[in-house]
Amino acid sequence: MVETDTGRFTVGVFQDIAWAERGITALKKQGLIAESLTVLGKSSTELSALIERQLGAPQVLEVKDLGPVVARGPLVSALQGADQGLTQLGLAGTMRRVGFQAHDGRIFDALTARGGVLVAIHSEPRAADALAVLHSYGGGNAAIGAWSGRV
Repeated sequence: MVETDTGRFTVGVFQDIAWAERGITALKKQGLIAESLTVLGKSSTELSALIERQLGAPQVLEVKDLGPVVARGPLVSALQGADQGLTQLGLAGTMRRVGFQAHDGRIFDALTARGGVLVAIHSEPRAADALAVLHSYGGGNAAIGAWSGRV
């Protein structure tokens, strides 16, 4: 059975760290708080520095099919779950926990594997605002996971 009660997220993948930083800054300017944001990408010094600047100290995870990643934010714990989902199932296999279809998870996984930076916003009331910002700043395949009334 698919869990979708772990929170509602809006997710997009930026092509690189520079675009991700622009997008994160714009999300904050729109009033979305840092605690609602998640950044996840393949481990690098540059991405670690971005996460540190924008959200605080990143954690390092070993994600199935992606390898080592750095990440911070509420999406990480939602995807991990009790069964260590990211480690066991990977990004693609766990995105259904937060309301995305399997094909969305595979797209987010493929874009992140190519060096993209996944940015997620945990804010159902502001989902449309977050989606607009992600699209405006190059957040590829930006989408809103299922939310109350849509499931």
